[in-house]
Amino acid sequence: MTAGVTEAIHSFDARVDAWLEQIRGNQVADRVFNTASTLGDFSVIWHLISVARMSGGKRSTKQSIELSLFLGAESVIVNQGIKRLFKRTRPTTSGDERYGVRTPSTSSFPSGHASSAFFAARLLTSMTAKRFAPLWFGLAIVVALSRPYVRIHHASDIVGGAVVGLALGALATRVRRLWTRQT
Repeated sequence: MTAGVTEAIHSFDARVDAWLEQIRGNQVADRVFNTASTLGDFSVIWHLISVARMSGGKRSTKQSIELSLFLGAESVIVNQGIKRLFKRTRPTTSGDERYGVRTPSTSSFPSGHASSAFFAARLLTSMTAKRFAPLWFGLAIVVALSRPYVRIHHASDIVGGAVVGLALGALATRVRRLWTRQT
């Protein structure tokens, strides 16, 4: 990476961190982002949504199982594959001391929370009525933004994670459509 690109990324990260610092300490923002960060661990929020959808009948149950299987595959690809290509350090080793976040053992780039969030939002949009897309992507944005908020990721990590998640989500949606046609 050229020095100019590196500097632009650092500048972007610093600007976003300064913006987030203006709202850190706000009780509502702290609760929302800390909870979102915790629920994003191991894609818990997306699995909970998946389980909740199971009450919708046989089709919803099948889709819920598919979502969980695809989330597992996405996690392996990102955490055991893509993250190993980048050895980016995190902004802090254990997050902002004001927030009790789990200390990840993987590279900072790309954000796994952001990747799984946008991946799940993309898949859920393909599985549900399109009117729910703003809900799925709204949740994805909150989960992704929670990571620089608690200072366990750089802002550019979540941008990278969102791009990876959307790309893998588009691929999984295609695979799912092919799979559904054959069954």
